[in-house]
Amino acid sequence: MIIENYKVDPQVPEPLQPLRELAHNRWLSWNFDAVRLFMRLDYDLWMQSHQNPARLLGMIPQERYVELAKDDSYLAGLRNVYEKFVAYRDGETWYSGGHKDVVAYFSMEYGLDVSLPIYSGGLGVLSGDHMKSSSDLGLPLVGVGLLYRQGYFQQYLNADGYQQESYPENDWYNMPVSLSRDGGSGAPLRITVQIGDSQVVAQIWEVKIGRVSLYLLDTNINDNTDENRAITATLYGGTKETRIRQEILLGIGGIRALRALGINPAVTHMNEGHSAFLAIERIRELMEGRRLSLREAMEAFQPTNIFTTHTPVPAGNERFTVELIEKYFPSIADGLGMSLDDFMALGREDPEDEQEHFCMTVLALRLSAYNNAVSRLHGQVSREMWQAIWPGLPEHEIPITSITNGVHVRNWLSHDMLDLLDRYFGPRFYDEPTYLEIWDRIDRVSDEELWRTHERRKERLVALSRERLRDQYKRRGMTGSQLLTADEVLSPYALTISFARRFASYKRATLLFRDPDRLYRLLTDNDRPVQLVFSGKAHPHDVPGKNLIKEIVHFAAQPEIRSKIVFLENYDIGIAKYLVSGADLWLNTPRRPMEASGTSGMKAAINGVLNCSILDGWWAEGYDPSHGWAIGGGEEYDDEVEQDEIESQLLYNLLEQEIIPTYYERGQDGLPREWIRRMKASMRNLGKAFSSQRMLVEYAEKFYLPALGNYQRMTAEKYTGIKDLTAYFGALDGEWDSIRIVAAPRVPDRDLKVGDSMELTASIRLGAVKPESVCVEIYHGTMNNVGEIEPAGRVKMDHAGTTDDVNVHQYTATVKCDRAGRQGLAVRVLPKHPALTSEFVPGYVIWG
Repeated sequence: MIIENYKVDPQVPEPLQPLRELAHNRWLSWNFDAVRLFMRLDYDLWMQSHQNPARLLGMIPQERYVELAKDDSYLAGLRNVYEKFVAYRDGETWYSGGHKDVVAYFSMEYGLDVSLPIYSGGLGVLSGDHMKSSSDLGLPLVGVGLLYRQGYFQQYLNADGYQQESYPENDWYNMPVSLSRDGGSGAPLRITVQIGDSQVVAQIWEVKIGRVSLYLLDTNINDNTDENRAITATLYGGTKETRIRQEILLGIGGIRALRALGINPAVTHMNEGHSAFLAIERIRELMEGRRLSLREAMEAFQPTNIFTTHTPVPAGNERFTVELIEKYFPSIADGLGMSLDDFMALGREDPEDEQEHFCMTVLALRLSAYNNAVSRLHGQVSREMWQAIWPGLPEHEIPITSITNGVHVRNWLSHDMLDLLDRYFGPRFYDEPTYLEIWDRIDRVSDEELWRTHERRKERLVALSRERLRDQYKRRGMTGSQLLTADEVLSPYALTISFARRFASYKRATLLFRDPDRLYRLLTDNDRPVQLVFSGKAHPHDVPGKNLIKEIVHFAAQPEIRSKIVFLENYDIGIAKYLVSGADLWLNTPRRPMEASGTSGMKAAINGVLNCSILDGWWAEGYDPSHGWAIGGGEEYDDEVEQDEIESQLLYNLLEQEIIPTYYERGQDGLPREWIRRMKASMRNLGKAFSSQRMLVEYAEKFYLPALGNYQRMTAEKYTGIKDLTAYFGALDGEWDSIRIVAAPRVPDRDLKVGDSMELTASIRLGAVKPESVCVEIYHGTMNNVGEIEPAGRVKMDHAGTTDDVNVHQYTATVKCDRAGRQGLAVRVLPKHPALTSEFVPGYVIWG
């Protein structure tokens, strides 16, 4: 049977036409006055549409459109919102450098709002906030991802509290996305990618996010076999083979999609290693388009590539077997002239280890000039994890820096709190997103107004919890009096603690349940009541994570406390917004240092919700006693059982001795003044430090603008500098291992005092290597107890001629004694060339 398909659009009257543009731009997701317009169309249908404005427009009866087209009140509201949107879209921005060349941001998932289910959790929500903040700042950035037919799974619990999964189909023709079309024929724009033995065709969808666009690849089209149509079926589903096929499509297909759209990805940013195959495609482009050799193309690509790692444990990084890479290698590396062994070496920490699997993170690190972790602590962990890629380099010099994550403030502030802050902060809060000092104005808000606003959010959380729980009970077959119990859960007056995140074992969702009797006493205290709200998904294959959920549900089933603990199914952005604004306390209990960053606590903090957390991820740098609590002092343990016992007791102590008393300490006016003082301190300090606007300014200044400058310089020079660099390494490769430090610097044989200077000399056998081709330096500093220099200083040594042996060169330097105690120094040789983006090249360091 041949089916002719076509698309029917809603017939929106001319006066209401701005609704169509607003419905298809995610600017709406962080502008609640725009959301209100769609709620006013028909609130019941708005909820039935799952808050999907594009779908809602097709659900509205025509008579309702006719009615609203004559409603001067509604038209005035629409006009005001649309004028605000146009002013934003066309207004001045922080970045004003033009948009000829762009940064292409690649991510496996994007959490933009509840109407676009193409995300699973924190990584996706961070990607969504990254896009929104790029729009706010006017950065020349586009996003690239995949359009999943089923997205991430939908969660529900069976009668025993065990997680089940369902995979409903997404109707993309009724969602806020649009097909990208050929400018001439009007046909859907398509690209092809060879994946294994198959020629896979993908069409491209566009999501507008304020000023920027996100492009999503979709293989669910008739041109493909059933197997290839399923490549974009689910997020993080299927086998390892499914994953490598998705990642080939994302990386290689993503670059081709941008080319088909007429977009030049001058700089690429890989958010996690899933998209690392884009490096291969860009190298192939340089070889074909610029006639560069493989090595020249690799050197040219690296200064324009950025990689962000999010995973602090080795097992969490994507790895593929030799057999799987071998199966897909011909289609991945076609045209590069590279052997399988050489390709495998790019993805191995030890290029010589033939048994090591191919790691996407290693590939990304080797081919990126700019690498970062997502918090300071995660930066330390990452440098330790990946030190083997740069043999001979001290851990603190491993070229992985950190840019701590942030959250898009206007997206995550509840509309009640946003209305309050807009009144007191003034127009700069909206107009100047990089003016972070505006959070200092929180003291203008009275304690009474802040608390009443928080109470409204808490009432909304209680109402949502009861509604969701009633739906959960109905689905499990409960009736009558059983359903009525859903209307009795939670109280808007009790201390409410929320825990919501992915249910991975290391996040320890049940740490609070380790002493059931002690927890039971907290929950049944009628004078100072405490209640708990949980939400989150376990990966479909994570049985221990599913058992954690089951444990919570079983504990909560006890008649005396069933109104005190709620587990909300199917955690998503919609539920998250209620939780981070309606809870009193946000709980986070990961095993340090396994939380790379975490952003849920940041979202809670800007809403005035206080944090109680292990000192891991962002909280290790965000914690201060004035605006939250720390569980422990940042200790790390070898024994997990011991760790759980100690930290659970610390958590109970905090609750009993500090948190609960502070919350219930009220003045005659009924206000918890000390709690409110902490709320204000949290909003002031954390709002400034952990906004995604701050994060994007850091990315722009440290990575994006330098990388764009590298690209512009290389293309202007027609890659002559890169060709010189490649020739430099070609000559250096054969001689590097013959370089020897024949005489290391000798410390003067006299007592040294702080302020003294030492004149040091080193003799280096360079052989055929020219002195101007290397950097010789003194590496010095305080010695620790295991014989390492920490922290270290560096002093460049000057070339002072040759010795009697013309191949041995002398270098001199002056080192000042600026610290007392045991000090150490060493001499080392590094490569030196003006086209080097980083002075630390894997395998190129020689120590004395």
